[in-house]
Amino acid sequence: QVQLVESGGGLVQAGGSLRLSCAASGRTFSNYGMGWFRQAPGKEREFVAAIEWTGGSTFYADSVKGRFTISRDNAKNTVYLQMNSLKPEDTAVYYCAAHRLPYYSGNSLGNFGSWGQGTQVTVSS
Repeated sequence: QVQLVESGGGLVQAGGSLRLSCAASGRTFSNYGMGWFRQAPGKEREFVAAIEWTGGSTFYADSVKGRFTISRDNAKNTVYLQMNSLKPEDTAVYYCAAHRLPYYSGNSLGNFGSWGQGTQVTVSS
């Protein structure tokens, strides 16, 4: 089992930027795809971005494409989410997640077996 700890959330004005970090421990980080999800009040958890274990391929929800960038540093066991041009509708708790299986791609929520505790992102208008 992998442990995930997010950081970097906060309050920002619309148009601003934040960078989220997720530190992983407990298994070979570089063998697993990673993702970011978010959940706004009263809504279901939704996919935001994912990155393959090599970092060579990335995937994004249409709502964040062109504004958010996911990356990873396998030497530091950390995955990042750079969020630019933030909008009030980006307000949510953001969760880091790790794939259940090594060397596997897929962005559905059910593909991810380990989750962080979440970090709040609030974008004011």
